[in-house]
Amino acid sequence: MAPSIVASNGASNNEHVLVTEPSKSHAKDVYSSGTLKGEDNNNQRLGGMGRAKDGRQLKVRSYPKFDSLEEERLYRKQHLAAAYRVFANCVYDEGVAGHISVRDPILTDHFWLNPLSKHFSEICVSDLILVDEDGQVVVGDEPINVAAFAIHSEIHKARPDVHAACHAHSIYGKAFLVFGRKLDIMTQDSTRFWKSHSVYPQFGGVVFDREEGKRIAQHLGDGKAIILQNHGLLTVGETVDAAAFYFISMDKACQVQLLVEAAEQRSGHKKTIVSDEEAEYSYAQTGSQAKGWLHFQPYYDQILAKTKRSFLR
Repeated sequence: MAPSIVASNGASNNEHVLVTEPSKSHAKDVYSSGTLKGEDNNNQRLGGMGRAKDGRQLKVRSYPKFDSLEEERLYRKQHLAAAYRVFANCVYDEGVAGHISVRDPILTDHFWLNPLSKHFSEICVSDLILVDEDGQVVVGDEPINVAAFAIHSEIHKARPDVHAACHAHSIYGKAFLVFGRKLDIMTQDSTRFWKSHSVYPQFGGVVFDREEGKRIAQHLGDGKAIILQNHGLLTVGETVDAAAFYFISMDKACQVQLLVEAAEQRSGHKKTIVSDEEAEYSYAQTGSQAKGWLHFQPYYDQILAKTKRSFLR
């Protein structure tokens, strides 16, 4: 069956009408891609073209290799601190709510977090707190957010593949999550969440109980994101870079869907939904952990430039 694009008929979220039927060859051209022929594997999977006229092969940057675990620990802490600064720029802060964690590469049942009462925009590498699986502070001089520990500890425990998790009470995320529903896959950017996000369909107040953290981890499953009804968004990744970018992208997807549905209601126009087959093709390019890491690098570079590297101290 050829890939198709479908549109909502306005009657319900589950009913759609066919609007176009692009050819299978079109999808192959886009996603397996003759234009990438001759590129190395990393360039191909990240959608980069690096063939220079003088014969050089220019490579898309990728997650570095380290000579020691200590080097990787420092790298993860630097990118964690940068993620907090980026979240501040995106206005994801709300008092002491919100937290990002990254697993320690040496003590792998420990993770790094922000101190409870320091603003995201002020966080430096030296401010980060290392906690063990029981929530005890191993490195640092400040307390941590109990909800951060209750949620992140259970996610890190349930998902050995996850090295980072981001949670915040972003404006568009909060506006969308009150509906207790998943995102519609209706833009190229939203395809990165195709069959990779879920909803936690209850609200039990501030998460102080690790049992609640376990339930959130169970609902997350093997996905990269979860919508916590009446609470906030949460994303995870193999790197803090990917987790942070997926949070940014999910909040924007929430904003787009709110705008689209408001426009649809007022105008009578029907929104177009990407079919599962086309979404699957797109997901291969938009939804990988390596692509998530790459998407965050411009934000990291911007923070380096804006702060003159001051957050690295």
